[in-house]
Amino acid sequence: MTTPIQLRKVVKRFGALEIIRGIDLDIAPGEFTVFVGPSGCGKSTLLRMIAGLETISDGDLLIDGQRMNDVAASKRGIAMVFQSYALYPHMTVYKNLAFGLETARYKREEIERRVMQAAEILQITHLLQRRPKALSGGQRQRVAIGRSIVRDPKIFLFDEPLSNLDAELRVQMRVEITKLHERLGNTMIYVTHDQTEAMTMADKIVVLRAGEIMQTGSPLDLYNHPANRFVAGFIGSPKMNLVDGTVIGQDTIEIGGQSLKLNPGWSGLTAGAHVTFGVRPEHITVGGDQGISLTAAKVELVEQLGGATVLYVTTTAGTSLTVSVPGQLAIRHGADVELRFDPNQCHLFDAAGLSLRRN
Repeated sequence: MTTPIQLRKVVKRFGALEIIRGIDLDIAPGEFTVFVGPSGCGKSTLLRMIAGLETISDGDLLIDGQRMNDVAASKRGIAMVFQSYALYPHMTVYKNLAFGLETARYKREEIERRVMQAAEILQITHLLQRRPKALSGGQRQRVAIGRSIVRDPKIFLFDEPLSNLDAELRVQMRVEITKLHERLGNTMIYVTHDQTEAMTMADKIVVLRAGEIMQTGSPLDLYNHPANRFVAGFIGSPKMNLVDGTVIGQDTIEIGGQSLKLNPGWSGLTAGAHVTFGVRPEHITVGGDQGISLTAAKVELVEQLGGATVLYVTTTAGTSLTVSVPGQLAIRHGADVELRFDPNQCHLFDAAGLSLRRN
């Protein structure tokens, strides 16, 4: 059984400034958890507190049921992979992998066993006699991960490890880290500002904003059932269209001067109340007779991606919307279009930004 992590009312202050605000979180044994959020939300600070690199101002951190607040980082059974590879340039890959074990006075046979095992897992056996300057960015990141693997930690922490890689390598390393988790089964926590990484890698996503948890859940749970307007706008690419509106009747709202009759059963819709209407770009269609009429609009920009066509449009009321249509849609800048949406795939948020639900 691998290691569970529990955070109980965890707070981090720098002087009078509160960065982490009373976080409660359970991370199950063997779970791949991703902390995601905009810059400055506290995700890296929270990770460093778990690692023991930042002190905890208030609350408790428990690993495997044991309180860890005052336990040294080296005693927590944790290995951390940073954004910077931090490899020793004068050492071979083998020596980079072995150095920590040599410092800890492991026997030579055990060092060689662990290094070779890590190299085989990461498919870098053929690179063991090279120095870092002879490696690509992806190869260097594999070595940095391998340096953690040889320590045989209970928990892996990743702090934006792919930020320095180009787009193609990011995708490749994303797959490799996911496969590594499946093979090792260790508890892993991964920090990123890239919600695509979060969606594709996580068992559980923790969305952070200003030091507070906005929502936790599986990637599809957050995508399909965002708890608030912030999560709705943050999860998904292209991001959800969010338009201010007003309730004008039973299951009826007005946005941009147009009345929308929604599917019945929405709770909390009071006439005159301010709401936000949300619909994802892929749940809007151009023309046809499917769904509910949304608005007329003019195409401002067309992105042909091969497998999908993304339209950036402006409605007659001046609202900007994004539309994602499967396949290759023959349409030009300046074209007038009629937009429709799937009433089973729309979202409503109240004046406080909280999600409204259908009964």
